[in-house]
Amino acid sequence: MELKDLFLTPLYLGIFYGIAFAVRKRFTNPLTRKYFIPALSVKFLGAIGLGLIYQFYYGGGDTFNYFSHVKVIYRAFGDSFSTGVKLLLGKHPADADMLRYTGQMYWYDAPTEYFVAQVASVFALIGFGSYTVIALGFAFLSFCGMWAMYVTFLRIYPLAYKKLAIAVFFLPSVFFWGSGLMKDSLCIGALGWTFYGFYHALILKKNIPTAVVLGTLGAYILLSVKVYILLSFLPAALLWVFNENNQRIKSAALRMLLKPLFLLLGAGAGYLGATGLTAGDEKYDVEKLGERARINQQYLTTYAANGSTYNIGEFDGSLSSTLKVAPQAIIVSIFRPFLFEVRNPVMLLSALEASLFIWLTVSLFYKTGLGKGFALILGTPILLFCFLFAIIFAIGVGINSGNFGTLVRYKIPLMPFYLAALYIMQAKAQPKRRVVAKPQLNSARKFSRLATTE
Repeated sequence: MELKDLFLTPLYLGIFYGIAFAVRKRFTNPLTRKYFIPALSVKFLGAIGLGLIYQFYYGGGDTFNYFSHVKVIYRAFGDSFSTGVKLLLGKHPADADMLRYTGQMYWYDAPTEYFVAQVASVFALIGFGSYTVIALGFAFLSFCGMWAMYVTFLRIYPLAYKKLAIAVFFLPSVFFWGSGLMKDSLCIGALGWTFYGFYHALILKKNIPTAVVLGTLGAYILLSVKVYILLSFLPAALLWVFNENNQRIKSAALRMLLKPLFLLLGAGAGYLGATGLTAGDEKYDVEKLGERARINQQYLTTYAANGSTYNIGEFDGSLSSTLKVAPQAIIVSIFRPFLFEVRNPVMLLSALEASLFIWLTVSLFYKTGLGKGFALILGTPILLFCFLFAIIFAIGVGINSGNFGTLVRYKIPLMPFYLAALYIMQAKAQPKRRVVAKPQLNSARKFSRLATTE
């Protein structure tokens, strides 16, 4: 961060807040309006905090590596506008005018990393090359996607609107790691748009043009930056679509008869979608994921510092090996680090969140009973989707990480979905109580109308 950040940050904070206040009425309702500005504020806090932590605690890191690329592109615009445009668009192969700049960017030929630098460069051009302005831009962009995620959850189950706000916006790890100049900020926002698009276009069948645009944009960003998030999302989402349509069949007998078919179609469509997206990709081809996960796990475990490594057992990249370590991977991704494993402040934050997940999970299944709890999940499509996505994703990141330092960042996409599912399940499992006061909120139908923003 530089001296100009001190002057530009308050100015651009004012601009972003001005935009937020201007559009708040359009994108909120009586239930959600009070969360709009606080949710945006914690994103801004996370973006600035992440930059400060990387600068003064870690002494560097990915966020400043991205920024070094942005500075090269920004400088190119000052030297030659046409060359700057070619760098911004990632022209390949680089021509003679570009070589003096591409030689300074070791990620120019790394599409996923350079995509982040390209997006950041857009904010740099409107923010005078300021790191903090770029970080605030990423936070604002991420917030837009996460608000779409929240609106979608609210459409499905408006009665849990308070706790859903906590699940989506106010988990410290999510708003800290998912707000600054990082891949994670783009991805969690894109996941929100993809979630919105799937639900509104394929299940609710309303606002279809907007849903298609946002869903396609979100999927494109995930495909460009972290395709494994999309690979985890697709099977669960397609199964969700089939389950929702299955539940709309009026005949109970026909519904039960067709449910296995819907399950098979959902799983098959998810697999075909995953393999089609990654076919031939050197890094993410489904056929190579196991082997790459093994190599990545060994590397991160070997070179991790500060005693933050974990061991989920022997893993050789095969399907049988994946199934063997899957339970440990799920536990480590969702319920660890435990409090006694904490070695630094970042791990403490993650451990406190993991403790919350443990307490909510155990207490919920204790109160409902395992049988009733699983029956509720299997009988509620949104719960099955959330838990299935969280489990698939947890297996992937739990195997790949090898240490808690990287895991705390990798796992943030699953956290809002897992916690939202717990809160929805908690609300649905509670015995119905008669409410005397506030009769306008007694009816779930009236409550649902209040929750509608479209």
